[in-house]
Amino acid sequence: QVQLVESGGGSVQPGGSLTLSCVYSGDIRKSVCMGWFRQAPGREREALARIDKDGDAFYERSVKGRFTISNDAANNTLYLQMSNLRPEDTAIYYCARGTGSWCHGPAPEEFPYWGQGTQVTVSS
Repeated sequence: QVQLVESGGGSVQPGGSLTLSCVYSGDIRKSVCMGWFRQAPGREREALARIDKDGDAFYERSVKGRFTISNDAANNTLYLQMSNLRPEDTAIYYCARGTGSWCHGPAPEEFPYWGQGTQVTVSS
């Protein structure tokens, strides 16, 4: 089993920045694709970014150029640096872990392991 714990959420004004962290533990001997998602009230879970075992990152159009995903494998921590935040970025943010070395796509079904989420609120 794999456990994922997000932190770093909070409230921020439009244009501000936040960095989310996700500590992963358990059966993590193999480096795999990991990703960040979010879900706003009344909306489906949305893919944001994912990173494979070699550190190659992939971004969805809604966050490209504003968000950066990184993985500190030595410390079992996945990050999401967010800048130029907008009110529409308000959501619960989740990290997720796949089982394969390479990222095959943004679908949530590609990721069997999920954290509990952390709330991000962007408001003036």
